[in-house]
Amino acid sequence: MLISDVIATKGRVVATLLPTETVERAVRLLAERRIGAVVIEDQWQKLAGIFSERDLVRLLAHHGPPVLARPLAEVMTHNVITCRAADRIDDILRLMTINKVRHVPVMEDGRLAGIVSIGDLVNQRLTEKQQEAEVLLEISRMRA
Repeated sequence: MLISDVIATKGRVVATLLPTETVERAVRLLAERRIGAVVIEDQWQKLAGIFSERDLVRLLAHHGPPVLARPLAEVMTHNVITCRAADRIDDILRLMTINKVRHVPVMEDGRLAGIVSIGDLVNQRLTEKQQEAEVLLEISRMRA
C-alpha cells in the first residue's frame, strides 16, 4: 500500500499557518480541528516547518505559559520529515519510528499535497490485513 491510498481515503486538506502566527493560534487550531499537528508554510506556500502537540508540551515544560505569545517561526520544527504519495506505507512507518515523529507532510512537486499521521498509517495497515484475512477465509471455505 502507498501513501496515496491513505490520502485518497482521508483527503488532502491540511491545517496550515504562517510562521508569524503565535503558538496560541496554533494551539487553538489544533483544538478546533482535533488534530495533532499544523504545517507551517511561508507566504509563498512553501513548507517552513511543523508544529505539533509534542512541541507544545516541550515548550510549556521549559518556558511556561508565556510561550503562547511567541511566533511559530521561533519554536516550530524546522527540519521536517516529508514523504511522497508514491512512498510505501511501511517505509514511512519505519521513517516515523526512527525519527520519533507522528506526522509527516506529503509533498508533490514541491507543494503540500496532504499530511499523514502514524494513526492514519496504522489504520490503513489494519484495514489491509483485515481484507487479506477475509480473502484467505473465503479461499479456505471454497476448498472445504
